[in-house]
Amino acid sequence: MADVVVVGNGAVGLSVAVEIARRAPELKISVIGPAERSRAASVAAGAMLNCFGEVTTHTRRHPVSEARFAVARAALDLWPRWLAALEEDVGEAAASAVRASWSDGTFVIMSSSSGRIAGENFEAMCATAAELGEPHELVAPEQVDGLAPRLGHRPLRVLHLRREGAVDGRALVAALERAACERGVERVPATVRSLLRASGGAVSGVELADGRRVAAGAVVLAAGVASGALADQVLPSGAVPPMLHGTGLAVTVKRVNTGPRGPHVIRTPNRAGTCGLHVVPLAGEDEQYIGATNVITFGPAPGVHLGLAQTMMRQASEQVDQTLAVSYAQKWLIGTRPIPLDCYPLIGPCSVPGLLFATGTYRDGFHGSPAIARHLATTLLGSATREEKDIPFAHFAPERMPIETMSVPEAVDDTARHAADTMHDQGTRMPWWLDSTPLQEWARARVHAFYESLDEPVALAPEMVDPQFLDPQFLDPAAAGTRSVDLLRRYLRAARTHHGM
Repeated sequence: MADVVVVGNGAVGLSVAVEIARRAPELKISVIGPAERSRAASVAAGAMLNCFGEVTTHTRRHPVSEARFAVARAALDLWPRWLAALEEDVGEAAASAVRASWSDGTFVIMSSSSGRIAGENFEAMCATAAELGEPHELVAPEQVDGLAPRLGHRPLRVLHLRREGAVDGRALVAALERAACERGVERVPATVRSLLRASGGAVSGVELADGRRVAAGAVVLAAGVASGALADQVLPSGAVPPMLHGTGLAVTVKRVNTGPRGPHVIRTPNRAGTCGLHVVPLAGEDEQYIGATNVITFGPAPGVHLGLAQTMMRQASEQVDQTLAVSYAQKWLIGTRPIPLDCYPLIGPCSVPGLLFATGTYRDGFHGSPAIARHLATTLLGSATREEKDIPFAHFAPERMPIETMSVPEAVDDTARHAADTMHDQGTRMPWWLDSTPLQEWARARVHAFYESLDEPVALAPEMVDPQFLDPQFLDPAAAGTRSVDLLRRYLRAARTHHGM
Protein backbone atom coordinates (compact mmCIF):
# COMPACT_ATOMS: atom_id res chain seq x y z
CA MET A 1 0.00 0.00 0.00
CA ALA A 2 1.35 3.40 -1.03
CA ASP A 3 0.05 6.83 -0.23
CA VAL A 4 0.97 8.06 -3.72
CA VAL A 5 1.82 6.09 -6.85
CA VAL A 6 3.47 8.01 -9.66
CA VAL A 7 3.10 6.22 -13.00
CA GLY A 8 6.11 7.20 -15.09
CA ASN A 9 9.81 7.39 -14.30
CA GLY A 10 10.88 10.21 -16.61
CA ALA A 11 11.88 13.74 -15.65
CA VAL A 12 8.32 14.80 -14.78
CA GLY A 13 7.33 11.68 -12.83
CA LEU A 14 10.54 11.53 -10.82
CA SER A 15 10.42 15.27 -10.12
CA VAL A 16 6.86 14.98 -8.79
CA ALA A 17 7.83 12.07 -6.53
CA VAL A 18 10.95 13.82 -5.20
CA GLU A 19 9.10 17.08 -4.49
CA ILE A 20 6.30 15.27 -2.61
CA ALA A 21 8.91 13.33 -0.62
CA ARG A 22 10.71 16.55 0.29
CA ARG A 23 7.53 18.11 1.63
CA ALA A 24 5.99 15.04 3.25
CA PRO A 25 8.72 12.53 4.16
CA GLU A 26 6.22 10.51 6.18
CA LEU A 27 4.31 9.45 3.05
CA LYS A 28 5.00 6.22 1.23
CA ILE A 29 5.60 7.06 -2.44
CA SER A 30 6.15 4.63 -5.31
CA VAL A 31 7.38 5.47 -8.82
CA ILE A 32 6.53 2.84 -11.42
CA GLY A 33 8.12 2.69 -14.85
CA PRO A 34 10.13 0.28 -17.01
CA ALA A 35 13.87 0.33 -16.37
CA GLU A 36 14.76 0.39 -20.07
CA ARG A 37 12.61 3.50 -20.79
CA SER A 38 12.18 2.51 -24.42
CA ARG A 39 11.42 5.62 -26.50
CA ALA A 40 10.93 7.74 -23.39
CA ALA A 41 11.09 11.45 -24.17
CA SER A 42 13.26 12.37 -21.15
CA VAL A 43 16.26 10.23 -22.00
CA ALA A 44 16.15 11.17 -25.69
CA ALA A 45 15.76 14.91 -25.09
CA GLY A 46 18.30 17.62 -25.72
CA ALA A 47 17.14 18.89 -22.31
CA MET A 48 17.24 22.54 -23.30
CA LEU A 49 16.13 24.87 -20.52
CA ASN A 50 14.50 27.25 -22.95
CA CYS A 51 11.60 29.57 -22.22
CA PHE A 52 12.08 32.67 -24.36
CA GLY A 53 13.83 30.44 -26.91
CA GLU A 54 10.46 28.74 -27.49
CA VAL A 55 8.49 31.94 -28.08
CA THR A 56 6.53 32.17 -31.33
CA THR A 57 4.14 34.70 -32.82
CA HIS A 58 1.28 32.83 -31.10
CA THR A 59 2.74 32.77 -27.57
CA ARG A 60 1.10 35.97 -26.33
CA ARG A 61 -2.05 36.00 -28.45
CA HIS A 62 -4.34 33.89 -26.27
CA PRO A 63 -4.79 33.45 -22.49
CA VAL A 64 -4.01 29.72 -22.64
CA SER A 65 -0.83 30.30 -24.65
CA GLU A 66 0.10 32.98 -22.12
CA ALA A 67 -0.52 30.47 -19.31
CA ARG A 68 1.82 27.92 -20.89
CA PHE A 69 4.45 30.64 -21.22
CA ALA A 70 3.92 31.56 -17.54
CA VAL A 71 4.70 27.97 -16.53
CA ALA A 72 7.87 28.06 -18.66
CA ARG A 73 8.94 31.37 -17.06
CA ALA A 74 8.34 29.98 -13.57
CA ALA A 75 10.47 26.94 -14.43
CA LEU A 76 13.24 29.17 -15.82
CA ASP A 77 13.38 30.98 -12.48
CA LEU A 78 13.27 27.68 -10.56
CA TRP A 79 16.02 25.73 -12.32
CA PRO A 80 19.04 27.10 -10.38
CA ARG A 81 17.27 26.39 -7.06
CA TRP A 82 16.04 23.03 -8.35
CA LEU A 83 19.56 21.88 -9.24
CA ALA A 84 20.89 23.13 -5.89
CA ALA A 85 18.18 21.16 -4.05
CA LEU A 86 18.99 18.09 -6.14
CA GLU A 87 22.63 18.39 -5.13
CA GLU A 88 21.56 18.54 -1.49
CA ASP A 89 19.53 15.36 -2.00
CA VAL A 90 22.26 13.28 -3.62
CA GLY A 91 25.51 14.95 -2.59
CA GLU A 92 28.09 16.84 -4.60
CA ALA A 93 29.78 13.75 -6.04
CA ALA A 94 26.56 12.15 -7.30
CA ALA A 95 25.44 15.43 -8.87
CA SER A 96 28.77 16.04 -10.61
CA ALA A 97 27.59 14.63 -13.96
CA VAL A 98 24.65 17.03 -14.03
CA ARG A 99 26.80 19.97 -12.96
CA ALA A 100 29.45 19.13 -15.58
CA SER A 101 26.82 19.07 -18.33
CA TRP A 102 25.33 22.46 -17.44
CA SER A 103 25.41 24.77 -20.46
CA ASP A 104 24.90 28.39 -19.48
CA GLY A 105 23.42 30.49 -22.27
CA THR A 106 21.58 29.94 -25.55
CA PHE A 107 22.28 31.55 -28.91
CA VAL A 108 19.27 31.67 -31.25
CA ILE A 109 20.32 32.08 -34.88
CA MET A 110 18.19 33.52 -37.66
CA SER A 111 19.72 31.78 -40.67
CA SER A 112 19.65 33.41 -44.08
CA SER A 113 18.19 30.15 -45.41
CA SER A 114 15.26 30.07 -42.97
CA GLY A 115 11.65 30.62 -43.98
CA ARG A 116 9.37 33.50 -43.12
CA ILE A 117 7.77 31.87 -40.09
CA ALA A 118 11.13 31.31 -38.40
CA GLY A 119 11.89 34.99 -39.00
CA GLU A 120 8.57 36.08 -37.50
CA ASN A 121 9.17 33.86 -34.47
CA PHE A 122 12.64 35.35 -34.04
CA GLU A 123 11.17 38.86 -33.99
CA ALA A 124 8.51 37.77 -31.48
CA MET A 125 11.24 36.30 -29.28
CA CYS A 126 13.25 39.54 -29.29
CA ALA A 127 10.16 41.67 -28.61
CA THR A 128 8.99 39.45 -25.74
CA ALA A 129 12.41 39.42 -24.07
CA ALA A 130 12.61 43.22 -24.33
CA GLU A 131 9.07 43.77 -23.05
CA LEU A 132 9.49 41.49 -20.03
CA GLY A 133 13.00 42.56 -19.09
CA GLU A 134 14.66 39.20 -19.81
CA PRO A 135 18.48 39.57 -20.05
CA HIS A 136 19.41 39.30 -23.72
CA GLU A 137 21.40 40.95 -26.47
CA LEU A 138 21.84 40.78 -30.21
CA VAL A 139 25.40 39.73 -31.06
CA ALA A 140 27.50 39.38 -34.18
CA PRO A 141 27.76 35.81 -35.50
CA GLU A 142 31.57 35.99 -35.17
CA GLN A 143 31.19 36.29 -31.38
CA VAL A 144 29.55 32.85 -31.04
CA ASP A 145 32.00 30.05 -30.34
CA GLY A 146 31.10 26.96 -32.33
CA LEU A 147 29.02 28.79 -34.94
CA ALA A 148 30.63 28.04 -38.30
CA PRO A 149 27.92 27.67 -40.96
CA ARG A 150 28.52 26.93 -44.60
CA LEU A 151 28.74 29.79 -47.05
CA GLY A 152 25.26 30.90 -48.00
CA HIS A 153 23.80 30.01 -44.59
CA ARG A 154 25.38 32.70 -42.42
CA PRO A 155 22.95 34.00 -39.76
CA LEU A 156 21.30 37.31 -40.42
CA ARG A 157 20.86 37.91 -36.68
CA VAL A 158 21.83 36.15 -33.45
CA LEU A 159 20.05 36.52 -30.11
CA HIS A 160 21.86 35.64 -26.89
CA LEU A 161 19.57 34.50 -24.05
CA ARG A 162 21.86 34.58 -21.02
CA ARG A 163 19.75 32.62 -18.54
CA GLU A 164 18.82 29.75 -20.84
CA GLY A 165 20.87 26.66 -21.59
CA ALA A 166 20.73 22.90 -21.17
CA VAL A 167 21.69 19.95 -19.00
CA ASP A 168 22.37 16.36 -19.96
CA GLY A 169 18.95 14.69 -19.84
CA ARG A 170 20.34 11.24 -19.14
CA ALA A 171 22.49 12.55 -16.26
CA LEU A 172 19.58 14.48 -14.74
CA VAL A 173 17.21 11.49 -14.82
CA ALA A 174 19.91 9.39 -13.11
CA ALA A 175 20.34 12.08 -10.43
CA LEU A 176 16.57 12.26 -9.89
CA GLU A 177 16.50 8.48 -9.43
CA ARG A 178 19.23 8.77 -6.83
CA ALA A 179 17.38 11.62 -5.10
CA ALA A 180 14.20 9.54 -5.00
CA CYS A 181 16.15 6.69 -3.41
CA GLU A 182 17.71 9.01 -0.83
CA ARG A 183 14.26 10.38 0.00
CA GLY A 184 12.81 6.91 0.55
CA VAL A 185 10.76 6.73 -2.64
CA GLU A 186 10.17 3.15 -3.78
CA ARG A 187 11.08 2.56 -7.43
CA VAL A 188 9.27 -0.27 -9.17
CA PRO A 189 10.77 -1.28 -12.55
CA ALA A 190 7.57 -2.38 -14.27
CA THR A 191 4.85 -1.30 -16.67
CA VAL A 192 1.38 -0.34 -15.46
CA ARG A 193 -1.32 -2.26 -17.31
CA SER A 194 -4.44 -0.75 -15.78
CA LEU A 195 -5.83 1.52 -13.09
CA LEU A 196 -7.76 -0.01 -10.19
CA ARG A 197 -11.00 1.46 -8.89
CA ALA A 198 -12.74 1.17 -5.53
CA SER A 199 -16.46 0.44 -5.23
CA GLY A 200 -17.23 4.16 -5.07
CA GLY A 201 -15.43 4.84 -8.35
CA ALA A 202 -12.23 6.39 -6.99
CA VAL A 203 -8.88 5.18 -8.35
CA SER A 204 -7.42 2.91 -5.69
CA GLY A 205 -4.15 1.79 -7.24
CA VAL A 206 -2.63 0.17 -10.30
CA GLU A 207 -2.19 -3.28 -11.79
CA LEU A 208 1.19 -4.11 -13.32
CA ALA A 209 1.83 -6.03 -16.52
CA ASP A 210 2.86 -9.11 -14.53
CA GLY A 211 -0.42 -9.12 -12.58
CA ARG A 212 0.85 -7.57 -9.35
CA ARG A 213 -1.30 -4.89 -7.76
CA VAL A 214 -0.19 -1.78 -5.91
CA ALA A 215 -2.86 -0.08 -3.79
CA ALA A 216 -2.63 3.70 -3.45
CA GLY A 217 -4.46 6.65 -1.99
CA ALA A 218 -3.66 8.73 -5.10
CA VAL A 219 -2.29 7.97 -8.56
CA VAL A 220 -0.41 10.52 -10.68
CA LEU A 221 -0.29 9.83 -14.42
CA ALA A 222 3.12 11.03 -15.61
CA ALA A 223 3.82 8.25 -18.11
CA GLY A 224 4.03 10.38 -21.23
CA VAL A 225 2.19 8.90 -24.20
CA ALA A 226 1.14 5.85 -22.14
CA SER A 227 -0.92 8.13 -19.89
CA GLY A 228 -3.65 8.54 -22.50
CA ALA A 229 -4.54 4.85 -22.74
CA LEU A 230 -4.58 4.51 -18.94
CA ALA A 231 -6.85 7.55 -18.56
CA ASP A 232 -9.24 6.14 -21.18
CA GLN A 233 -9.86 3.14 -18.90
CA VAL A 234 -11.58 5.22 -16.23
CA LEU A 235 -12.85 8.35 -17.99
CA PRO A 236 -15.75 8.49 -20.48
CA SER A 237 -14.98 8.57 -24.18
CA GLY A 238 -14.24 12.12 -25.29
CA ALA A 239 -13.61 13.47 -21.78
CA VAL A 240 -9.90 14.16 -22.34
CA PRO A 241 -8.17 15.18 -25.59
CA PRO A 242 -6.48 12.14 -27.14
CA MET A 243 -2.76 11.73 -26.51
CA LEU A 244 -0.86 11.64 -29.77
CA HIS A 245 2.66 10.30 -30.29
CA GLY A 246 5.30 12.79 -31.41
CA THR A 247 8.18 10.55 -32.48
CA GLY A 248 11.50 12.34 -32.75
CA LEU A 249 15.09 11.48 -33.62
CA ALA A 250 18.30 13.01 -32.28
CA VAL A 251 21.93 11.97 -32.54
CA THR A 252 24.96 12.43 -30.31
CA VAL A 253 28.25 12.93 -32.13
CA LYS A 254 31.95 12.96 -31.30
CA ARG A 255 34.25 15.53 -32.85
CA VAL A 256 37.67 14.30 -34.00
CA ASN A 257 40.26 16.72 -35.42
CA THR A 258 37.59 19.35 -36.10
CA GLY A 259 38.51 21.88 -33.42
CA PRO A 260 36.72 22.55 -30.13
CA ARG A 261 32.93 22.49 -29.98
CA GLY A 262 30.94 25.49 -28.84
CA PRO A 263 30.22 25.67 -25.08
CA HIS A 264 26.67 26.97 -25.48
CA VAL A 265 23.37 25.84 -26.95
CA ILE A 266 22.95 27.01 -30.55
CA ARG A 267 19.46 26.73 -31.96
CA THR A 268 17.05 28.21 -34.46
CA PRO A 269 13.63 29.65 -33.61
CA ASN A 270 10.75 27.22 -33.87
CA ARG A 271 10.19 26.73 -37.57
CA ALA A 272 7.19 26.02 -39.78
CA GLY A 273 5.27 23.10 -38.32
CA THR A 274 8.07 21.92 -36.07
CA CYS A 275 10.52 22.73 -33.30
CA GLY A 276 13.81 24.55 -33.68
CA LEU A 277 16.95 22.85 -34.93
CA HIS A 278 19.40 22.66 -32.01
CA VAL A 279 22.99 21.67 -31.28
CA VAL A 280 23.69 21.14 -27.58
CA PRO A 281 27.06 20.57 -25.87
CA LEU A 282 27.36 17.42 -23.78
CA ALA A 283 29.55 16.74 -20.76
CA GLY A 284 32.37 15.34 -22.90
CA GLU A 285 34.53 18.14 -24.29
CA ASP A 286 34.23 16.79 -27.83
CA GLU A 287 30.61 15.56 -27.73
CA GLN A 288 27.44 17.26 -29.00
CA TYR A 289 23.75 16.51 -29.33
CA ILE A 290 21.89 17.30 -32.57
CA GLY A 291 18.09 17.41 -32.61
CA ALA A 292 15.36 16.91 -33.47
CA THR A 293 12.59 15.64 -35.72
CA ASN A 294 8.89 15.22 -34.96
CA VAL A 295 6.29 12.96 -36.61
CA ILE A 296 2.84 13.02 -34.99
CA THR A 297 0.58 9.94 -35.11
CA PHE A 298 -2.39 8.64 -33.15
CA GLY A 299 -0.51 5.51 -32.17
CA PRO A 300 3.11 4.37 -31.82
CA ALA A 301 5.06 4.99 -35.02
CA PRO A 302 7.26 2.13 -36.27
CA GLY A 303 10.27 4.44 -36.37
CA VAL A 304 11.53 7.75 -37.70
CA HIS A 305 11.22 9.01 -41.26
CA LEU A 306 14.58 8.71 -43.00
CA GLY A 307 14.02 11.90 -44.97
CA LEU A 308 13.51 13.96 -41.81
CA ALA A 309 16.66 12.51 -40.26
CA GLN A 310 18.61 13.41 -43.40
CA THR A 311 17.21 16.95 -43.40
CA MET A 312 18.03 17.47 -39.71
CA MET A 313 21.67 16.46 -40.12
CA ARG A 314 22.08 18.45 -43.34
CA GLN A 315 20.63 21.61 -41.81
CA ALA A 316 22.76 21.28 -38.66
CA SER A 317 25.88 21.09 -40.85
CA GLU A 318 24.75 23.94 -43.07
CA GLN A 319 23.30 26.40 -40.53
CA VAL A 320 25.27 25.74 -37.32
CA ASP A 321 28.68 24.13 -37.93
CA GLN A 322 29.85 22.63 -41.18
CA THR A 323 32.38 20.42 -39.37
CA LEU A 324 29.47 18.44 -37.90
CA ALA A 325 29.37 16.69 -41.27
CA VAL A 326 32.71 15.01 -40.48
CA SER A 327 32.01 14.27 -36.82
CA TYR A 328 31.26 10.69 -35.78
CA ALA A 329 27.76 9.54 -34.83
CA GLN A 330 27.84 7.87 -31.41
CA LYS A 331 24.23 7.18 -30.49
CA TRP A 332 20.87 7.51 -32.19
CA LEU A 333 18.13 8.57 -29.78
CA ILE A 334 14.44 7.98 -30.53
CA GLY A 335 11.90 9.42 -28.13
CA THR A 336 8.15 9.94 -28.19
CA ARG A 337 6.71 13.25 -27.01
CA PRO A 338 3.24 13.14 -25.39
CA ILE A 339 1.08 15.56 -27.41
CA PRO A 340 -2.62 16.16 -26.66
CA LEU A 341 -4.64 16.98 -29.75
CA ASP A 342 -4.73 20.68 -28.81
CA CYS A 343 -0.98 20.71 -27.93
CA TYR A 344 -1.62 21.92 -24.34
CA PRO A 345 -0.64 19.90 -21.25
CA LEU A 346 -2.92 17.86 -19.01
CA ILE A 347 -2.13 18.94 -15.46
CA GLY A 348 -4.01 18.41 -12.19
CA PRO A 349 -6.98 16.42 -10.85
CA CYS A 350 -9.99 15.18 -12.80
CA SER A 351 -13.53 14.03 -12.02
CA VAL A 352 -12.32 10.58 -10.92
CA PRO A 353 -11.26 10.88 -7.25
CA GLY A 354 -7.68 9.90 -6.57
CA LEU A 355 -6.46 10.42 -10.15
CA LEU A 356 -4.19 13.31 -11.16
CA PHE A 357 -2.45 14.15 -14.43
CA ALA A 358 1.09 15.42 -15.06
CA THR A 359 1.50 14.72 -18.76
CA GLY A 360 0.84 15.93 -22.28
CA THR A 361 3.72 18.40 -22.06
CA TYR A 362 4.77 18.15 -25.74
CA ARG A 363 8.23 19.84 -25.93
CA ASP A 364 7.99 21.52 -22.51
CA GLY A 365 8.08 18.60 -20.08
CA PHE A 366 11.78 18.56 -19.27
CA HIS A 367 12.09 22.32 -18.89
CA GLY A 368 8.79 22.66 -17.03
CA SER A 369 9.32 19.71 -14.66
CA PRO A 370 10.28 21.76 -11.55
CA ALA A 371 7.16 23.95 -11.84
CA ILE A 372 4.90 20.98 -12.61
CA ALA A 373 6.34 19.03 -9.68
CA ARG A 374 5.67 21.90 -7.27
CA HIS A 375 2.11 22.25 -8.53
CA LEU A 376 1.31 18.54 -8.18
CA ALA A 377 2.84 18.43 -4.70
CA THR A 378 0.76 21.44 -3.69
CA THR A 379 -2.40 19.91 -5.20
CA LEU A 380 -1.89 16.75 -3.16
CA LEU A 381 -0.59 18.30 0.06
CA GLY A 382 -1.90 21.89 0.06
CA SER A 383 -0.01 24.97 1.34
CA ALA A 384 0.70 26.76 -1.94
CA THR A 385 3.17 29.64 -1.82
CA ARG A 386 2.24 33.03 -3.25
CA GLU A 387 4.61 32.32 -6.12
CA GLU A 388 2.81 29.06 -6.95
CA LYS A 389 -0.65 30.64 -6.79
CA ASP A 390 0.32 33.07 -9.53
CA ILE A 391 0.90 30.30 -12.11
CA PRO A 392 -2.36 29.69 -14.06
CA PHE A 393 -2.38 25.89 -14.16
CA ALA A 394 -6.21 25.89 -14.14
CA HIS A 395 -6.17 26.33 -17.93
CA PHE A 396 -4.74 22.82 -18.28
CA ALA A 397 -7.48 20.85 -16.49
CA PRO A 398 -7.42 17.42 -18.18
CA GLU A 399 -11.16 17.10 -18.86
CA ARG A 400 -11.92 19.58 -21.63
CA MET A 401 -12.81 20.08 -25.23
CA PRO A 402 -9.70 20.75 -27.34
CA ILE A 403 -8.51 24.28 -26.64
CA GLU A 404 -8.91 26.51 -29.71
CA THR A 405 -6.76 29.64 -29.87
CA MET A 406 -8.04 30.70 -33.31
CA SER A 407 -11.01 30.17 -35.59
CA VAL A 408 -11.11 27.38 -38.16
CA PRO A 409 -10.64 29.79 -41.12
CA GLU A 410 -7.64 31.29 -39.32
CA ALA A 411 -6.29 27.78 -38.71
CA VAL A 412 -6.66 26.95 -42.43
CA ASP A 413 -4.67 30.05 -43.41
CA ASP A 414 -2.03 29.50 -40.73
CA THR A 415 -1.54 25.84 -41.65
CA ALA A 416 -1.24 26.71 -45.35
CA ARG A 417 1.48 29.27 -44.55
CA HIS A 418 3.33 26.70 -42.44
CA ALA A 419 3.06 24.09 -45.19
CA ALA A 420 4.50 26.46 -47.81
CA ASP A 421 7.33 27.42 -45.44
CA THR A 422 8.04 23.76 -44.70
CA MET A 423 8.43 23.10 -48.41
CA HIS A 424 10.93 25.97 -48.54
CA ASP A 425 12.85 24.54 -45.55
CA GLN A 426 12.93 21.13 -47.26
CA GLY A 427 14.58 22.62 -50.35
CA THR A 428 11.70 23.55 -52.66
CA ARG A 429 12.65 26.52 -54.86
CA MET A 430 10.24 28.48 -57.02
CA PRO A 431 11.26 30.00 -60.40
CA TRP A 432 12.38 33.61 -60.22
CA TRP A 433 9.06 35.02 -61.43
CA LEU A 434 7.01 33.35 -58.63
CA ASP A 435 6.93 33.69 -54.86
CA SER A 436 5.54 31.07 -52.45
CA THR A 437 1.89 31.95 -53.20
CA PRO A 438 1.24 28.92 -55.48
CA LEU A 439 2.59 26.58 -52.80
CA GLN A 440 0.46 28.27 -50.18
CA GLU A 441 -2.70 28.08 -52.29
CA TRP A 442 -2.07 24.41 -53.09
CA ALA A 443 -1.68 23.69 -49.37
CA ARG A 444 -4.73 25.78 -48.46
CA ALA A 445 -6.94 23.72 -50.79
CA ARG A 446 -5.83 20.48 -49.16
CA VAL A 447 -6.15 21.85 -45.62
CA HIS A 448 -9.60 23.29 -46.37
CA ALA A 449 -10.73 19.90 -47.74
CA PHE A 450 -9.52 18.22 -44.56
CA TYR A 451 -11.50 20.56 -42.32
CA GLU A 452 -14.56 20.17 -44.56
CA SER A 453 -14.35 16.39 -44.06
CA LEU A 454 -14.94 16.78 -40.30
CA ASP A 455 -18.54 16.90 -39.10
CA GLU A 456 -17.90 19.85 -36.78
CA PRO A 457 -14.22 20.84 -36.97
CA VAL A 458 -12.04 22.35 -34.28
CA ALA A 459 -9.06 24.56 -35.08
CA LEU A 460 -5.82 22.62 -34.77
CA ALA A 461 -2.19 23.69 -34.60
CA PRO A 462 -0.38 23.51 -37.97
CA GLU A 463 1.84 20.61 -36.94
CA MET A 464 -1.23 18.49 -36.17
CA VAL A 465 -2.54 18.79 -39.73
CA ASP A 466 0.24 16.87 -41.41
CA PRO A 467 0.00 14.17 -44.11
CA GLN A 468 -1.68 11.75 -41.70
CA PHE A 469 -4.84 13.85 -42.06
CA LEU A 470 -4.31 15.42 -45.48
CA ASP A 471 -3.79 12.05 -47.16
CA PRO A 472 -7.21 10.34 -47.03
CA GLN A 473 -5.55 6.94 -47.41
CA PHE A 474 -3.18 7.32 -44.44
CA LEU A 475 -3.65 4.35 -42.10
CA ASP A 476 -2.66 5.13 -38.53
CA PRO A 477 -0.17 2.78 -36.83
CA ALA A 478 -2.52 2.70 -33.82
CA ALA A 479 -5.26 0.84 -35.66
CA ALA A 480 -4.54 -1.22 -38.75
CA GLY A 481 -7.06 -0.48 -41.46
CA THR A 482 -8.27 2.77 -39.82
CA ARG A 483 -7.63 6.18 -41.34
CA SER A 484 -6.31 8.91 -39.06
CA VAL A 485 -9.07 11.27 -40.11
CA ASP A 486 -11.67 8.68 -39.06
CA LEU A 487 -10.06 8.38 -35.61
CA LEU A 488 -10.17 12.15 -35.28
CA ARG A 489 -13.79 12.38 -36.41
CA ARG A 490 -14.78 9.63 -33.95
CA TYR A 491 -13.10 11.45 -31.05
CA LEU A 492 -14.70 14.81 -31.89
CA ARG A 493 -18.18 13.24 -31.94
CA ALA A 494 -17.55 11.64 -28.55
CA ALA A 495 -16.08 14.84 -27.10
CA ARG A 496 -19.02 16.99 -28.18
CA THR A 497 -21.46 14.47 -26.73
CA HIS A 498 -19.59 14.21 -23.43
CA HIS A 499 -19.10 17.95 -22.96
CA GLY A 500 -22.61 18.82 -24.13
CA MET A 501 -21.47 20.83 -27.13
